[in-house]
Amino acid sequence: MSALKDKLKADLVTSLKARDEVRLRTIRMALAAIGVEEVAGKEARELSDDEVVKVLTREAKKRKEASEAFANAGRAAQAQAELDEQAVLDEYLPAQLSDEELGALVDEAIAESGAAGPKAMGQVMKVLNPKVAGRAEGGRVAQAVRARLSA
Repeated sequence: MSALKDKLKADLVTSLKARDEVRLRTIRMALAAIGVEEVAGKEARELSDDEVVKVLTREAKKRKEASEAFANAGRAAQAQAELDEQAVLDEYLPAQLSDEELGALVDEAIAESGAAGPKAMGQVMKVLNPKVAGRAEGGRVAQAVRARLSA
């Protein structure tokens, strides 16, 4: 079993004992999403830590989008609940890259792939994605690459 999944299960017990409703609800949801991912496909399998991070990243993104939707609909309480869940998920995710760190990785990937011009974005993304996996949102990475290639 992955170390991250073990930590989630241990934290589930801790939050249950502490009666921390938000943390409990969020960790249960995360473990359910991991379980669904493990049985998806032709045969059940155990997820690696990297795969668990991908699932948690996807769930955190869902919380962010739901929060924005609730906020736009004038439902502040639900928007805050989604943000609280996202904050709990963020504790289990790798630290996000700063703009400077992301820029340096983009420059490195452009040099490595020898790309030039906006049409070469796919080549750069292919090199860059494994380096930033889980540490920067895809849209943010694409925006940084697009800015560098068009400059």
